[in-house]
Amino acid sequence: MEYILMIIGCILVNNIVFSQFLGICPFLGVSGKTGTAAGMGAAVTFVMALATLVTSTVNKYVLLPLGLKFMQTIVFILIIAALVQMVEIILKKISPALYQALGIYLPLITTNCAVLGVAIQVTQKADFSILDSTIFATATAIGFLLAIVIFAGLREQLELNKVPNAMKGVPIALVTAGILAMAFMGFANLV
Repeated sequence: MEYILMIIGCILVNNIVFSQFLGICPFLGVSGKTGTAAGMGAAVTFVMALATLVTSTVNKYVLLPLGLKFMQTIVFILIIAALVQMVEIILKKISPALYQALGIYLPLITTNCAVLGVAIQVTQKADFSILDSTIFATATAIGFLLAIVIFAGLREQLELNKVPNAMKGVPIALVTAGILAMAFMGFANLV
């Protein structure tokens, strides 16, 4: 039951985009089409789960025992960048089709602040085990996926509607994102 509440909380209540304002750059930049948004969300889900698994393990068994907690951010950035590169190389060799599907999004994930933000958040929760950390990261990434796909669908729908010239493009996207964030606030009392 605890994991179910954690998952619902990460996806709907404490959505990383709408309540923590992390991952805004890809949220606004890659959400023009539903297909590209879904590809970016899937790539973020995979990398965020893997990166959190590795960073929480390194933090628990290397940084904390050696008293190097102050190196956490730099080490996490290096781990995330290395993981993204390794995933890219492995996908290129093992599954060229999957590499083609995710290939354009993988380098963008290296600079996605949501991946680093979740890795750091997990270390701040002292009672989290490595399994808890991975579930938290995966659920948070699914929340990112949900947010970016819904937003992309709304933006595609906006293209079909008549929007005043002053509101076209980024202004209407920001207003839409704000309204979507308020809609997600409706889940606040769910968990």
